[in-house]
Amino acid sequence: VRLCFDRVVVEAAALGLLAIFPQSIRADVETVEAFVEANLIATFYHELGHAVIEIEAVPIFGQEEDAADVFSVMMIQTIYEAESAEAIAYDAALGFWAEAEERQRMSDEIPWWDVHGPDEQRFYNTVCLFFGADPKKRRAVARDMELPQDRAERCEAEYSLAEASWGPILDEMTDRGPGKTIRFKGRTDSLTARLLKQEVDDLNALMSLAGRLTVEVEACGEANAFFDPETSTITLCREFEANLRRLARSFE
Repeated sequence: VRLCFDRVVVEAAALGLLAIFPQSIRADVETVEAFVEANLIATFYHELGHAVIEIEAVPIFGQEEDAADVFSVMMIQTIYEAESAEAIAYDAALGFWAEAEERQRMSDEIPWWDVHGPDEQRFYNTVCLFFGADPKKRRAVARDMELPQDRAERCEAEYSLAEASWGPILDEMTDRGPGKTIRFKGRTDSLTARLLKQEVDDLNALMSLAGRLTVEVEACGEANAFFDPETSTITLCREFEANLRRLARSFE
């Protein structure tokens, strides 16, 4: 995969880097902001995964949501410098853990019918893929997140499979060269909007999609993010950012 920004994001002292395991995390203002930004980035690239599957006509064998999760980890691993990528990966995984803990507190049952996997599984999938991208240097990732040894032994192969699957797609988009196929729409009056505008600008400077894509931040009445294939639009809801701050503080 030749896609690379070599760009640093947020502070290296992201929420996950302070943890031995999710239950022991204590959040403060700085780490809450890092957690929020990391999860916004991971969510954006998850939705971009859906967009790329649609625009580039990528065949998917299995759940598309799983493929989009893998795409998100691939982009974090490939785009960011090592220290920033690790900070984002920690906090993105912990975002799933926070969602799982909240469901347990509210005694909500796992919606087995949903196209998304259980948050606990998405947590371990994220940890495994990121660890598997560089297992010699990321033993601490597997240790801190208590990745079971039986799974850890498979992670390098899992990442290699992900790279073999997504790598040629990313290379093809990069080979087209810079372009303006992704458009950010709206005001940059929030952390979410400013962050997405920067991601869009950086992506356009590096690659081109086979079709047009719009990225926007809108009020939705719920904390959500989604890709609409009919309009080729990624929407991150304004409510999503506030919900991430609330989840981060739930570790206190």
